[in-house]
Amino acid sequence: MFRDLLRKKQQLTEEACREVLRSETRGVLSVLGDDGYPYGLPINHFYNDEDGKIYFHSGSAGHKLDALRRCNKASLCVYDHGFRKEGDWALNVRSVIVFGRVEFIEDREQIYAIARRLSHKFTDDEGYIEYEIQKSGPRTVMFALTPEHICGKLVNEK
Repeated sequence: MFRDLLRKKQQLTEEACREVLRSETRGVLSVLGDDGYPYGLPINHFYNDEDGKIYFHSGSAGHKLDALRRCNKASLCVYDHGFRKEGDWALNVRSVIVFGRVEFIEDREQIYAIARRLSHKFTDDEGYIEYEIQKSGPRTVMFALTPEHICGKLVNEK
């Protein structure tokens, strides 16, 4: 059902894909938007090693929510900051694409626990994290993307 990577020499291992998902803070989530148009939007995410799911959040209304209520299929593209080999102008970037289905998380305590873990990717300020959860938590919608296919590659921009 999912296509194989054409340039096998550039393919990342499963562990390298997980490392990109684990370490990077942002990606682009793509869903089936209004009138069949693709809708891609930047999101921050949390990859959970324990269950292999990718979590992200939203406010209580908007295009993303409407699209996911209509169709739970999505893809997430995450890429790192890249590196340059000494003396070379070209950037080398690891990118990962995850295809899967999105579920809404309903349990409020689970939402808060995931929000804390996601927040720790950005700050260790516990006071700030708890303040934000108390302020915005009751209105936060949380999702889990369950991967059906993960593929990554190292691309040289030359």
